[in-house]
Amino acid sequence: MLKNLPDMALPEDPKLAQNILHFVRALRRAGLPVGPGRALEAVRAVAATGFTNRDDFYWTLHACLVSKREEQAVFSQLFRLYWRDPQFMEHMMSFLTPAVRGVAEERQAQAAEKRAAQALLDGQLQEPPASNADESGTEIEIDARQTVSAQERLKTLDFEQMSVAEMQAAKRVLAELRLPVRPLKSRRTQALHGGLPDWRRTMRNAMKNGGEVTDFATRRRREHYPNLVVLCDISGSMSQYSRAVLHFVHSVANRQGQGWAQVHAFTFGTQLTNITRHLRTRDVDAALAAAGAEAQDWEGGTRIGACLHAFNHDWSRRVMGQGAVVLLITDGLDRDPDAHLSQEMKRLSLTARQVIWLNPLLRWDGFAPKARGIAAMLPHVTSFRAGHNIASLEGLAAALTRPDDGGEKARLMRLLDVA
Repeated sequence: MLKNLPDMALPEDPKLAQNILHFVRALRRAGLPVGPGRALEAVRAVAATGFTNRDDFYWTLHACLVSKREEQAVFSQLFRLYWRDPQFMEHMMSFLTPAVRGVAEERQAQAAEKRAAQALLDGQLQEPPASNADESGTEIEIDARQTVSAQERLKTLDFEQMSVAEMQAAKRVLAELRLPVRPLKSRRTQALHGGLPDWRRTMRNAMKNGGEVTDFATRRRREHYPNLVVLCDISGSMSQYSRAVLHFVHSVANRQGQGWAQVHAFTFGTQLTNITRHLRTRDVDAALAAAGAEAQDWEGGTRIGACLHAFNHDWSRRVMGQGAVVLLITDGLDRDPDAHLSQEMKRLSLTARQVIWLNPLLRWDGFAPKARGIAAMLPHVTSFRAGHNIASLEGLAAALTRPDDGGEKARLMRLLDVA
């Protein structure tokens, strides 16, 4: 991790404590929960360990400022950028400045790189002038008919690659998404005008007229709306995607006129947590904060089979009646080899009308169901779709209206058969 870092040397007039404080502020802007107390701990720790060895300095700050595995990427990138790596500075600036296609080779930002660059370089880059005139005053006409709007680009951007500002914009777009569902026809009927003959009522009415049939009564099937049951993986590998998807689920749960009878939401990592009552709070930030406090296993390990067993045993009969639709958000990387994952998925599929699996790993072109957990779960879902950006969540409406649309399931099942 540190082999490419240059040797560090103290300046002639060192202000190491102030530099560490500025570094902590950059980490906070990038999304790490570091406050003044953690900054003071870092200063004291560096004073105790010294500043002579590069690796010691890195791991001293790491021990004080990083508390979760998912924060390591941002910390490492900001450390290299802040503590004077000129090549890395240019690399990070390239994510925030526009490049001319064909002049500079485009490279997609890795996880957390854009957030790190924005946290440290925000305000240092000058915006291009608004005028469309060159230095001589000649007006320049720009043909933008085939350019993509900022919102369209945002819809196709991976949640993991978004900067802090882009994630905030994405949450506003997610709050406006809709997920309507059509009503389901019941086997029960009601005495209303419809296409089914009601012979019993017809004969009752005839008896009132001396046995003469003067009119045929009809009936039609009752309609009811299904429940939406969301099972969201909040383990370490899914944390960034889970937050975005839960914003979308909150919007669905609180938007009227979409047809869902009830929206039930559960999170799982190492244990199953019911967060349905928290999502009923109108304020999305307060709702997700309460849900995060309720789920003690956020950004922890993954025990999909054990959590599905808990759901099937404790909650299935309560929330899965009348043709419920299950929305399963997970990467399928189960860490529990003895959880009978395939058996629990089969039981879940038998109690649901549809099981739609959103997997962010499907964003990779060469994705194949090689992981044991994915291979065990895939045969028991009705649709297998990507879930890594706004566009993939918009495609859920098509999966609901077309039960025969299995997404990528058929292709991946062929790969399983070959294997």
